[in-house]
Amino acid sequence: MFADLKRLSHHAAWRRQLEMLLESTGEGIYGIDLRGRCIFINGPGAAMLGYTPDEVVGRNMHYLIHHSHPDRTLMPVHECRIFKAFREGRGERVDDEVLWRRDGSCFAAQYASYPIRDGQTVVGAVVTFSDISERKQMERALQATQALLERRVQERTARLQSAHDSLRRLSAHLSTLREQERAHIARDIHDELGASFTALQLDLAWLRGQLPGQPALLAHLDRMMEVTRTAMGATRRILNDLRPVVLDHLGLWAALESLLQDLQSRSALDCRYVCPADTERCRLGREAEIAVYRIVQELLTNVQRHAQARSVSMQVRLQGRDLVLSVEDDGVGMQVQAQPHTFGILGMRERARSIGGDLVLDSQPGAGTRARLVLSGVA
Repeated sequence: MFADLKRLSHHAAWRRQLEMLLESTGEGIYGIDLRGRCIFINGPGAAMLGYTPDEVVGRNMHYLIHHSHPDRTLMPVHECRIFKAFREGRGERVDDEVLWRRDGSCFAAQYASYPIRDGQTVVGAVVTFSDISERKQMERALQATQALLERRVQERTARLQSAHDSLRRLSAHLSTLREQERAHIARDIHDELGASFTALQLDLAWLRGQLPGQPALLAHLDRMMEVTRTAMGATRRILNDLRPVVLDHLGLWAALESLLQDLQSRSALDCRYVCPADTERCRLGREAEIAVYRIVQELLTNVQRHAQARSVSMQVRLQGRDLVLSVEDDGVGMQVQAQPHTFGILGMRERARSIGGDLVLDSQPGAGTRARLVLSGVA
C-alpha cells in the first residue's frame, strides 16, 4: 500500500503510516495531555484553525480555540467538555459549540473527545473536530422555513376558523329566521284556513238540516263533511309541524311526548318515552327548546322513513349538570361515517352545536340506531 515504507524500520513505517492517515482525513485531529496542552495536531485541523501544526503543539487548547461561547462570553475551563474526556474518563460528543480561529472568528463545530489510556491510566485525550457551519446554516434556514410555514398554517387556520364561526352564526341566524317564518305561516294558516273550515262545517251542518227526506243529497253532504274533517285534521298536523302549539304552551317535555304519541298513532311503531320528574322541571330556554324539538323531530322522521323498526324509545335524564337525551330504535341500522355528508345529520349536529350541545350517532348495519344528545351545564 505504501511502497516507500519498505526502506524504513518497522517502527518508523508504522509511525509514517499513522502520520499519513492523520494527514489524509478530512477532519481535524489533535491530542492533549492532562494539562490540556496539544501533543500533536494534523495539518487539516491546524489549517481549519488558521495555524500551522508547529504553532499549535505545546499550547493549551482550551485557551487557544475553546475559550468562549458562541455569544463571546468566556467559557470557564472547568466547563470545557473537551477536557472532561480525561478528567472524568469518558467520551464526549458535542455539536452545539464553536471553536475559535487565529483571526478571532469562530465556526460552528462538531467534536468528539475521548480519553487516551495507558493501561488503566488516563494520560490525555484525543479530539476530532469538523466545521459544520453549512449544516447549521441549513438547519437555521429549515427552522425559519418551518416557522414561516407554521405561522402561515396558523393564519390560514385562524381565517378558516373565523369563516367557520361566521357560517355557524349564519346557520343559527337562518334557523331562527326559519322558525319565525314557520310561526308566521302557522298563524296565517290557523287564522285563515281554520276559520274557513269552521265556517264551512257550520254551513254544511245547517244545509244538512234543510234536506230532510233526501237520502241521496244527505249522503253526498255527509261525504263533503267527512272531506272537510279530514282537511281540518291535515291542517292541524301541518300546523303542528310548522309550530307545535304544545311546545309554546306546555313546554319541551310535553311536546316530545306528544310527538311520540302522534308518531305511534300514524305508524305501526311501538313508542316509549321516559322523562323523570326532576328532568321535567328543567327548562332550557326558548331557542334551545325549539332546537331540541327539531332535532328529535328529524330523528323520529328518519326512524319512520328509513329504519324499518318495530319500536323506538326516547329517554331524557340529568347526568350531573348535563342533560342527556337519547333516541333508540331496533331497525336495520346504518354505517355511521366519521364525517357525515348528508344534510339531515349535518343539520342536526349544527343545531346541537348552536345551543352548546353535542349529537352522537351510534349505529351498525342490522343493529339499530342510537342517537345521543348531550347539553352541558344546563342543570
